[in-house]
Amino acid sequence: MGSDSEAEKSQKKEKKVIALAPIAKPLAGKKLCKRTLKLVRKAAEHKCLKRGVKEVVKSIRRGNKGLCVIAGNISPIDVITHVPILCEEAEIPYVYVPSKEDLASAGVTKRPTCCVLVLTKPTKGEIAQEEQEKLKSEHNQVAADISELTSSLF
Repeated sequence: MGSDSEAEKSQKKEKKVIALAPIAKPLAGKKLCKRTLKLVRKAAEHKCLKRGVKEVVKSIRRGNKGLCVIAGNISPIDVITHVPILCEEAEIPYVYVPSKEDLASAGVTKRPTCCVLVLTKPTKGEIAQEEQEKLKSEHNQVAADISELTSSLF
């Protein structure tokens, strides 16, 4: 009852690929996507995450630095077309992940999320120095992988 058959699971994965927006480049591969979503989850636990287009845009305009993760299956696509441009102007690395549902679950929200901005330090309060160093090192590693992916694309 609760479990899907293999055919239904493969159909769901195919739907994700079909629903991808044509502007979803650079799209994270399977391994990079997993690491990026793991980073998003850690950032959410430490309250170093901005969720949604409005919050992300406001944060970028205020000069916050981080890593922008955008969902590739947003409809209508016009909702997020300006976010990559803002990221490029602010020199913030960004990457697309295939599913807004996966991004929301990694960001610890119930509603599907268009984009998130992973910050290296929390906007309010403090976290332990050791935890902040861990988060920053993971952030830098994912950012390096994204820049490598982007350079191979363009």
